[in-house]
Amino acid sequence: MSLFPTYNRFPLTIVSGNGTKVTDDNGKDYLDFVSGIAVCNLGHRPPIVQKAIEEQLNKVWHVSNLYEIPIQEQAAEILSEAADLDYVFFCNSGAEANEAAIKLARKHTGREKIITFKQSFHGRTFATMSATGQEKIQEGFGSLLPTFEYFPYNDVSSIEEVHDGHVAAIMVEVIQGEGGVVPGTKEFLKKVEEKCRELGALLIIDEVQTGIGRTGKAFAYQHYGLDPDIVTTAKGLGSGFPVGAMIGKAELEGSFQAGSHGSTFGGNPLASAAVKATLQEIFTSDFLEEVINKGKAFKRKLQESLTGFSSVSEVRGEGLMLGVAVQTEALPLVHSLREKGLLAVVAGPNVLRLLPPLNVEYEEIDQAVTLITEVIRQQEASLQKA
Repeated sequence: MSLFPTYNRFPLTIVSGNGTKVTDDNGKDYLDFVSGIAVCNLGHRPPIVQKAIEEQLNKVWHVSNLYEIPIQEQAAEILSEAADLDYVFFCNSGAEANEAAIKLARKHTGREKIITFKQSFHGRTFATMSATGQEKIQEGFGSLLPTFEYFPYNDVSSIEEVHDGHVAAIMVEVIQGEGGVVPGTKEFLKKVEEKCRELGALLIIDEVQTGIGRTGKAFAYQHYGLDPDIVTTAKGLGSGFPVGAMIGKAELEGSFQAGSHGSTFGGNPLASAAVKATLQEIFTSDFLEEVINKGKAFKRKLQESLTGFSSVSEVRGEGLMLGVAVQTEALPLVHSLREKGLLAVVAGPNVLRLLPPLNVEYEEIDQAVTLITEVIRQQEASLQKA
């Protein structure tokens, strides 16, 4: 092996994919409810996105951001309009989008401190690792950046006690993804927004996992009626093509002038073609309404089917970003589901995370519910025998 062992890989090699299905190197088919961890929001190889990339491949792959890139402008216009914001900076990943947001907030306000939340996840670069409220992400790398402070998530009273004139921004996920698929309460998120206005700080919402239709809105903060200054997104933005974006309000433009930030590959023609085609498909009222309907059906069916299992604590989440909280280790469930032909992933040690493509069929949802119920039943039976 010539790779650093930075991933605990499953014994699975996927060689092809189409829509919600993937096939391994032994010819076995799987229903994919991981979607590359909320990346393949239109499933694998969506025809409309594949066509757009192929057309761009036959024109030009990459040019420097020193030149005009019309398709990048077109993608930015769709993205900023959906977010009800004004300007976009394209990069290559969610971590890079959050790096840009941190830099912009500090430069615009002239302040250094940024508040984030315990169990949050914002990336693995040095700044975004420092922003992340999980010790397991930070262990072994020495002193972190000292300008981040972590508060309890969904704790209104702790936010009310912040009276610090040095805060540049509060960065928050409206649903903590890696932290366990934990939705923020409306009261808490509104208090975060109010505190930003009180302090003259910026509100940064990390939508890397929740954005691009995953919860049934273009962005999850739109369920709460929030008014962010900066939004970051990636994962589902390019249907698997590596791309991220930071979106911000017009008044921030003067703080990100030429030379203040940049990205060699960010928003190049291939990435922009993938983004434009993806957003044109997802950002329609009919598509997003169907995501909401499917998400409600999936959540309801899971709750009904899992009622009575002592190991199941809760089914939570929004749209097609759901978590089954269990009182046992969730990873054995992932292994058992894979053996039965359903791919899922964990969110922390005790949450089974389900992220199907947004165009999943109702019959596939039913199939997944049946398999999840089956493996939980088997796990409980084996634990009782032990």
